[in-house]
Amino acid sequence: MEILPGHTDLAKVDVSGVRRAVNVGLLDGETLRPGDWILIHVGFALSKIDEDEAKAALDFLEGIGQAYDDELAALRDSSIDRG
Repeated sequence: MEILPGHTDLAKVDVSGVRRAVNVGLLDGETLRPGDWILIHVGFALSKIDEDEAKAALDFLEGIGQAYDDELAALRDSSIDRG
């Protein structure tokens, strides 16, 4: 969604409706813009991916059913929204 002002290594992102701050420092040198898709793991952006890859990943996660729903619920409960 946006790079946080004063924190060039942090971005506010939307993960299935949950807004979180994630560290984008591992993507140093990558041009990031609102609307870009990034692969996130434990609060770190690992790579920039295209929309087709993102859709495939989301389809897979939604396909595992309750485990994905439980993970989203836990993510919402731990929501961190800076800025």
